[in-house]
Amino acid sequence: MSIEDEKLFNEVKKVIEREIRPIIEADGGRIMLRKVDSGVVYVSLSGACAGCPGAVMTLRGGVERILKMRIKEVKAVKLA
Repeated sequence: MSIEDEKLFNEVKKVIEREIRPIIEADGGRIMLRKVDSGVVYVSLSGACAGCPGAVMTLRGGVERILKMRIKEVKAVKLA
C-alpha cells in the first residue's frame, strides 16, 4: 500500500467508524473496511446486509455517497 493509500485508508476508516457504521448497525448489518487502492475503497458487508437485495443500494447511495462527500480522493466504493 502506498503512503497516499495508507493516508486515505485512515481517513476513510474514521468516516466509516463515525458516520456509516452506526447507520448500518442500526439495521442489523456490519461493514468492514478491507483496503484502499488508488482512490477505490473496498468494503465487505455482513450481518443483515449479507445477501440483502438492498445491499447494492446501501453501498452506492449510502456508503459511497457519504465517503465521496467527505473525502475528495475517494473515486468509488466496491465490495471486497
